[in-house]
Amino acid sequence: MARRRTKSLASLPARAGREVEDRLGVATPLRGLLNKVFPDHWSFLLGEIALFSFIVLLLTGTFLTLFFDPSMREVVYDGSYTSLRGVHMSAAYASSLDLSFDVRGGLVMRQMHHWAALLFLAAIVVHMLRIFFTGAFRKPRELNWVIGSLLFWIGFLAGFTGYSLPDDALSGTGLRIASGILLSIPVIGTWVTSSLFGGEFPGDLIIGRFFILHVLLIPAALVALISVHVGLVFKQKHTQWPGPGRTNSNVVGERMFPRYAIKQAGFFVAVAGVITLLAGALQINPIWLFGPYESAVVSAASQPDWYVMMLDGAIRLMPAWEITLPFGDGYVIPPMFWPAVVLPGLLTTLPMAYPFLEARLHRDTAPHNLLQRPRDVPARTALGAMAVTFFLVLTLSGGNDVIADKFQISLNALTWAGRIGLLIAPPLAWWATYRICLGLQQHDREVLAHGVETGIIRRLPDGGFVEVHQPLVDGGLDYAGWVVPKKMNRLGALGPALKGFFVPLERPAEAPVSPGHPPVEPREERREITSRP
Repeated sequence: MARRRTKSLASLPARAGREVEDRLGVATPLRGLLNKVFPDHWSFLLGEIALFSFIVLLLTGTFLTLFFDPSMREVVYDGSYTSLRGVHMSAAYASSLDLSFDVRGGLVMRQMHHWAALLFLAAIVVHMLRIFFTGAFRKPRELNWVIGSLLFWIGFLAGFTGYSLPDDALSGTGLRIASGILLSIPVIGTWVTSSLFGGEFPGDLIIGRFFILHVLLIPAALVALISVHVGLVFKQKHTQWPGPGRTNSNVVGERMFPRYAIKQAGFFVAVAGVITLLAGALQINPIWLFGPYESAVVSAASQPDWYVMMLDGAIRLMPAWEITLPFGDGYVIPPMFWPAVVLPGLLTTLPMAYPFLEARLHRDTAPHNLLQRPRDVPARTALGAMAVTFFLVLTLSGGNDVIADKFQISLNALTWAGRIGLLIAPPLAWWATYRICLGLQQHDREVLAHGVETGIIRRLPDGGFVEVHQPLVDGGLDYAGWVVPKKMNRLGALGPALKGFFVPLERPAEAPVSPGHPPVEPREERREITSRP
């Protein structure tokens, strides 16, 4: 009797599973999901860093929301930070101080939230650079590229609204700059500014409105876009690097469950651990040192977070050129309009349109699931290097006052250096990158045609010396987009597909042979799972 009862209990999960399957029919799609194959390469983890940072942002942000008071109501501070006791400030700033000093774990959570925000946007940028340089944005993934661009700019807005919530002197300075940018918009700028701030700057509504945006509307938009982005990755085949056994119609790698899922869980713990370590060891945004915001007070060295410094640098480098329109009452377009409104608009629309422009230029309508090595597309790689250089010049110019102060350099000279560098550095980066890509291509062709340098020196009958090369394949090897081995211990990188094709290296008795450099047979690669559509 006891044995029958034990057997009945053991079969209960199986019977429950059958009952669920009979009614919902989830086994087949779930099996396909769990068996989905993902390629294994370190560069594919950049997107996961952004996703895991966003999860940390949601968790820490939920904690902070419970203790933050999004009000500009004036209060007198009477908390633990003695240096500001008795000072008049907004309730938002007072609650931020209480979070930092009176809520257990509040300061760590604040700093985790801030570090996670910086890492989230940095991971998006690096991930999109990887996608751009490897051609992963090509058909059928143009929509995911557009979503990635939108994620950066919505994350940019989320960072700015969250950065402004404490209402300290530094965030107030950023709000003042934002109001100036809005005022520079022709025709509608005054109306937009007064509507957002509820009247003249700073008004008494902006913190509450930013709070709703930051904790509700913007996170909802980010969650929706990330869900669509991840869904498209699952729906479409994952891109992979060219190599033995990898084609445009299969995926070679690991199944999602259990190995890949376990690795991702461990990676999430690692990312969360690094963010926690940064929060505990490195101070960031010490709002108690800045004091409450006062419209008439602006401190030197008021720099925003890294992703806003590009915009700050563009404003600093823009000459004070005002354009007076020849109609009406002589309407003036202020100089801030071009770097703060037009430039971000171009930086949003042009990258989003690039996949379609490149496909049209090359008349390319075929789907692409294999990545390209950056050296194989020198024009695109050079364009990306040009864009990165443009970004770096503007970012450095966003801190030119700090650089001038610390290195005792004229601020005016640094401003002109930034202006000249913005015109000269990007074209130079384009030319240098293009030439480097061509040189790397030439080196690959030489290795494929003549073999790998072995370090073995042979003396010729005429007295000259040459280095012996290990041929890859008799008669040379056609380039197929794979990584070309450049060293003897990397010959196995071509994989088992070329095993047996290596030409034996002849060594005459009189030829001096360097020990440790015999011809190396390709090593056996670990067996991977191949998924076909």
